Amino acid sequence: MTSYQPAQRLRFGVIGCADIAWRRTLPAMETDPAIDVVAIASRDGDRARTFTDRFGGTPYAGYQAVAEREDVDAVYIPLPLMLHAEWIERCLDAGKHVLVEKPMSDGYKESARLLDLARERGLVLLENYMFLYHSQHAAVRKLLADGAIGDLRGFHSAFTIPPKPPGDIRYQADVGGGAFLDFGGYPIRAAQHLLGRDLSVEGAVFRRDRALDVVMSGSVLLASPEGVPAQLTFGMEHSYRNSYALSGSTGRLTVDWAFTLPETHRPVLRIERQDHREEVVLAADHQFAGAIRAFVEAVVTKAPLREEHDGTLEQAALIEQVQRVARNVWI
Repeated sequence: MTSYQPAQRLRFGVIGCADIAWRRTLPAMETDPAIDVVAIASRDGDRARTFTDRFGGTPYAGYQAVAEREDVDAVYIPLPLMLHAEWIERCLDAGKHVLVEKPMSDGYKESARLLDLARERGLVLLENYMFLYHSQHAAVRKLLADGAIGDLRGFHSAFTIPPKPPGDIRYQADVGGGAFLDFGGYPIRAAQHLLGRDLSVEGAVFRRDRALDVVMSGSVLLASPEGVPAQLTFGMEHSYRNSYALSGSTGRLTVDWAFTLPETHRPVLRIERQDHREEVVLAADHQFAGAIRAFVEAVVTKAPLREEHDGTLEQAALIEQVQRVARNVWI
């Protein structure tokens, strides 16, 4: 249930016509009775018109016009990573609430500065790690708390995809930032969500393309204060995987589709013990709609989003630690 009323329609502008906006975020906004999409901007005017033909609003070739529109209350930013900070700041300076695709920026200091700026302006700024809003992860946490696999002994997670076409923004160091910054954060955030945020970096290896100077893939080892290890894998030179598994003193719990579930998919949690095997089928859930709902509710209720902001900064700090200790293998 939502705490806002459909009459309180939040007027959204969109800066950037990314694939994630077309496939997932804008369809979720379209079905939310509290949202009205009034403007969509792209560097390419034709692409902006393609988006507005489907989702409504006025198309713009160029981003600044959306930030300056008086009838835009909030802006969704699915731009390449290295453009996030500039356009978050411009929108906050223009008095707009901001929902931005993850990660918020390329570093802790910049994300902290932007969150401080949002608080000074009395505006909502939220990083869209949408998987956190899927109910399957709350179900996992409850099973752990109920002792379904005993005491926690280890965590494994992987988010890997096949190679992208030449020229993809992930291969551009000055725009996309490589695989680690783009989606290596998913297994890190999952580890923090399930093991606690006080994790230390014990090691990391990055495979870095010599010609492109971007990280193509890698592995990270984290540990909790209790010595529970988190072994994480990411990359864009693999078969597709997005999963995690928790090992306990009496069993193992596996989530096969952890980060990118379609809204119609019913998650299956697999629990294995020595003399027991069980599958728990959960209800379908719409994680993009959940993230958007949380953002709108924060705008309407003026909620501080302290936990979400702490999660953003703690993850940003952990990512910087990983980058500092990682051994780069040039390929």
